[in-house]
Amino acid sequence: MQLSHLHYFPLPLPFFSMLVGIFLLLVGLLRIGALHYVSMRLGISFGAALLLLLGMLAGSYFNIPLAELPAQEVRSGQEIVFFGMHYVVPVVVEWPGTVIAVNVGGALIPGLMSLYLLFRHHLWLRGPVAIALVAAVCHPLAHPIPGFGIALPVFVPVMTAAVVALLLSPNLAAPLAYISGSLGTLIGADLLNLGRIQGLAAPIASIGGAGTFDGIFLTGILAMLFASLTRPLRRVGHGSEGKKAP
Repeated sequence: MQLSHLHYFPLPLPFFSMLVGIFLLLVGLLRIGALHYVSMRLGISFGAALLLLLGMLAGSYFNIPLAELPAQEVRSGQEIVFFGMHYVVPVVVEWPGTVIAVNVGGALIPGLMSLYLLFRHHLWLRGPVAIALVAAVCHPLAHPIPGFGIALPVFVPVMTAAVVALLLSPNLAAPLAYISGSLGTLIGADLLNLGRIQGLAAPIASIGGAGTFDGIFLTGILAMLFASLTRPLRRVGHGSEGKKAP
C-alpha cells in the first residue's frame, strides 16, 4: 500500500473551488462589522473561526488509516455523481482491499471543535439531543454507492442542523448548529453505515471524507453566518442551558 494513495481531495477541482469561493465570501461578510458577534455567539475569535474553516479545507486532503477490510475487486479512478455533486474515487494500483480511514478536515477537526463548543457552552442536554436528531435524519438518507462508499445529499445536514439548532436553542443556534451538523452527520451517515462498506469495492472509505465532507464544511459556514447575522447578545461565552443571555 502506498501512503500517497490515501491522500486526495474528496471533490473534483471545480466543486472544491466552489467551497473555497464560499469561504472567501464568508470572510467578506464577517468583515462587515460582525467580528464581535462571531466571538460572542460561537464562543471563538474571528481568527480562530477562519482558521477552523481553512483547516477543514486543507485537511480534507489527508486521511488517517484505521483498519483494512479483506481484499476484493476494487474500483478506482472514477468520478461519482450523486445528487448533482461530483466525488473523486482515487486512482490506485494493486490495492489489497478497502481501507477505513478518518478524514482530517471532515472528521478530526470538526469533531474536536464540536467537543470544545459542547463544553464551552455547557450544552449537556441540547447538544446530544440535536446530534441525535440530525443523525436520525441523515442515516436513512445516506446511500452506499459501489466503488465509492457512503454518500449523503449535501444540504441534508446543513438544513437539518439549522432547523434543529433554532428550535432547541435560538440564543446558541450557531454553536449548536455546528455541533449537531458535524457530529450528527459523522454518526448518522458514516459511523452507523460502516457495516455497509463491505462489498462496495471502494478503495478507501473515509469517515468525514468524500460523500459527507461538503455537508460538514457547509454546516460550519452556516454556524459562522448564524454568529454574524443574528441579533447581538451581550454575553454568551460562559452561559449554560439553564441561563439565557440578557
